[in-house]
Amino acid sequence: MTHWIWEIIFSTDILIRLCLAVRIIMRRRPVGVSLAWLTIVFVFPLAGAVVYLTFGELRLGRRRAVWAAQVRRPVERWLHGLRTRKPVDWTAQGPECEPLAKLTESTFGVPALPGNHLQLIPDTDGVFRWLIADIDAAQRSCQMVFYIWHMGGLADEVAEALCRAAGRGVTCRVLVDAVGSRDFLRGPLARKLREGGVQVVSALPGGLLRAAFVRFDLRMHRKIAVIDGEVAYTGSLNLVDPRYFKQDAGFGQWVDAMVRVRGPAVEGLLGTFLGDWVLEAGEDIESLSATCDFHPLIECGPSVVQVVPSGPLDSSDAILRSLLMAIYSARRELILTTPYFVPDEPLVAALMSAAQRGVDVTLIVPGKVDSRLVRLASQAFKGDLLASGVRVAMFHGGLLHTKSITVDGEFSLFGSLNLDPRSLHLNFEITLVVYDRRFTADLRQLQQSYLEHCELMDLQQCQARSGLQRLAENTARLASPLL
Repeated sequence: MTHWIWEIIFSTDILIRLCLAVRIIMRRRPVGVSLAWLTIVFVFPLAGAVVYLTFGELRLGRRRAVWAAQVRRPVERWLHGLRTRKPVDWTAQGPECEPLAKLTESTFGVPALPGNHLQLIPDTDGVFRWLIADIDAAQRSCQMVFYIWHMGGLADEVAEALCRAAGRGVTCRVLVDAVGSRDFLRGPLARKLREGGVQVVSALPGGLLRAAFVRFDLRMHRKIAVIDGEVAYTGSLNLVDPRYFKQDAGFGQWVDAMVRVRGPAVEGLLGTFLGDWVLEAGEDIESLSATCDFHPLIECGPSVVQVVPSGPLDSSDAILRSLLMAIYSARRELILTTPYFVPDEPLVAALMSAAQRGVDVTLIVPGKVDSRLVRLASQAFKGDLLASGVRVAMFHGGLLHTKSITVDGEFSLFGSLNLDPRSLHLNFEITLVVYDRRFTADLRQLQQSYLEHCELMDLQQCQARSGLQRLAENTARLASPLL
């Protein structure tokens, strides 16, 4: 009897593995990702199947699909209206800008918009002071989405400003990630906000019950705040005062930057927030329209900006296409900053190709990160980059969290996007592609200030790593498509 039971279990396991193998192959994902999942499914009996069904597919749930369809109609009307406005004068931009803008528009549907005023705010205190002042001046609405809200310091002052705004009749909406902001959502500050009239909603809640129906590790990683539908903020900073956040982790204070935006690009940032709000809060788009403060904005500055919201609702490599084209368009200089560098093969090839054709490529990453697996996987790629001529700079002034790319001083990318599989394929992210030499110069100056606190990696020292260290790094590298 026991023999027959084990035969049934064994046969069922083989059948499950074969079915999942066919499913993985037919989904036609990148070869490295497919091979990694096939390895997990075949090496680990039953457990591999559970892991794949939990983490291997982008199951967003039926309710989200219904709400997404509802949001799509007004978004398409807005996009149609954008195309009737004043077009961008591409003759005033570098020759690489228009092709990148066309590719990004064809992928995401959002055109580049002229007439924006951008103010780069390079320090956390400055961001909070500007944001609090704008909330205190708000007359109609304050709407924001963040990955993490951590209590303490200036983040609490933002909460006080929102309560003051709600008290004078301003509509205030706050959307935060359910996992990244778990402590905030369960704590007294969220309760105080709700009691003060601020609407607080959690995005993408997890839990074992939901795991059976939707993929529960997808994260709302965007950082957006919009005031009165006319002023917006985005970048890498969470609602976190770095003096109160992870001070016992041994990485120093987190280093971030944000941009304050006025002009038509604010419409794209607000539209991104409203789409997220409808999906997570379940609020009807028509009833929301009376208080969402979404309206056309006049031109007020020189910057051409393309707002790019990416996430698992898009093609799995949508944002990667734009990123690769930006890198391949570089002719003289390419500077990148990212806290988490776990690239896939096309991204590594693009960076190596740029360096080998004579582009001055500099990658700035933290000297220490808050994930050992990410650190090991990242280290495995750096030797190849160094050998091809890429400068790899290790930042030692804290945990560098700014996500930025400048290309030839002509255009730049700035937002919440990390150079790792999770940001490129799984998280809901926001990126500004800025076709403006002045803003790009300001961002490049910020990048140069980071370099002053960096130590350049040495190729010989990298090659002298012990065999055991290399084995650990290359093993982590095999898992990089799944991180």
